[in-house]
Amino acid sequence: MNAIDPYAGERLKTSPFHPRQRALNVRDAWTSWNGYQFALHYYDAEYEYFCIRNACATYDISPMQKYEIRGRDAEAMLNRMVTRDVAKIKPNRVAYCVWCTDAGRVIDDGTIFKLAGDRFMLTCGSPCAAWLEKSAFGFAEVQVTDLSDALAALSLQGPTSGAVLKKLGLNGVENAKPFDIQHFSFHCHELRVSRTGFTGDLGYELWIQPDLALELWDELYAAGEHHGIHPYGEAATNMARLEAGFIMPGMEFNEALKTVRFEHDQTPFELNLGWLVDFSKPHFSGRRALLAEQERGPRYTLTKLDIEGNRPAEDARIYANKRCTKEVGYVTSAMWSPAVKANIALAMIETEHAQGELWAEIHYEKELRQYSRVVRCQRKDQPFWAPARAKATPPPDC
Repeated sequence: MNAIDPYAGERLKTSPFHPRQRALNVRDAWTSWNGYQFALHYYDAEYEYFCIRNACATYDISPMQKYEIRGRDAEAMLNRMVTRDVAKIKPNRVAYCVWCTDAGRVIDDGTIFKLAGDRFMLTCGSPCAAWLEKSAFGFAEVQVTDLSDALAALSLQGPTSGAVLKKLGLNGVENAKPFDIQHFSFHCHELRVSRTGFTGDLGYELWIQPDLALELWDELYAAGEHHGIHPYGEAATNMARLEAGFIMPGMEFNEALKTVRFEHDQTPFELNLGWLVDFSKPHFSGRRALLAEQERGPRYTLTKLDIEGNRPAEDARIYANKRCTKEVGYVTSAMWSPAVKANIALAMIETEHAQGELWAEIHYEKELRQYSRVVRCQRKDQPFWAPARAKATPPPDC
C-alpha cells in the first residue's frame, strides 16, 4: 500500500463498496492497494481506531487477492506450497499460513479457507497467481481461479460487531468460534462469514458477490446505527494490528520475490512464525533450507518491545547497551498504544542478543529542534492487546 496519492482516483479501480465510502471520506484521503483506490482514513485515524476498540467499524478488504483452488489435488498442491499442514484444516475453517522460496524466504502470508474437501480459497495481500501456477505444476486435477475482482469483502471489527450481525439477521452467528466459516442467505444468495480479522479484537469478515455489496453495506449500517458503526482506513488498521502483534508486509517483512539485496527478506523463524512450519508433513517449498535454519537458529528474531517513555520508537535502532556501542537490531513498527497505555514496538533483533539487555535510540522533534533519547526496552511474549472477547464463544453483546 502506498502513501496518499491525490491522483489515485483517475487511474485506479474502485471497490463495489466505493460509492458509500466516497460519501463518508470527508478528508478525501485515498491511497492504493492492488490497483484499487483505497481509504487511508475517512475522518481521523485515531478516531477510527477508537471505533474499532470501543464499538465496531468496517474495513474494505475487497482489494485483497482471492484465489479459489479446487479439484482432487487441491489439498496436495497447497500442502506442497505452504509450510503448515493443510490436511489438518477442517472443513469450514480458516488457517493462517506462509509460503516460501526454496531458500526458505517468505514470499507472502495469507489465509486458507477450507470450503470443502476439494475446494479452498487462498487470500493474500499481493498478487500470487504466477506462484500458484508454478505450485500447481505436476498436479493433474487442480484448478486455480482468480476471484480477486469477483468477490467483495468487508471486515467488521470491534466489541459490538457480533451484536450488529445478529441484528442483521444472521441467526447463529454468535456460535462461530475464531476461524470458523458460516454460510447465510442474503437476498437469495450466499453470504459467507468468517470469524477472522486483522485487529486482534472480536471481529468478522463478510464475503459477498459484488452486485450485492451496496445492499450489504446499507443493511449492515442500518443494523449498526445504535452500535457505533463507522468505516476505518489503512492508518487505523496499522494501529490495531500492531497492538495485536500481527506482521505487515513492507514493515516486518519484505516479500522474497520483490527483494533485490541478499537476505533483505525474512524466514518464518525470523518472523517468530516457526509454529507455522510443519516438518512432519510431506515435502514443501523451502523445507530443506528451513530445516537447516531450525538446527542452527535464525539470524534475527522478531521481538515485541515495551519501550520506556512515550516517544514512539519509529525507525529506531536497538543496542545491547546504553552507550549505544553495539547495534543489535532495528524497529519495524512502533506507536504509543492508547489501549495498552504503553510505548510499543516490533523489532528485528539479532537472535544471539534477543534475551539480553536492549536499549532503543529514539530521535524526535520538538518545536523544530531535533532531540534523541536512549531508553530501556522490555520484551513481551504475548500480544500487547488481546481482550477475552476476541476468543469468547458466544462473544458478549456490548
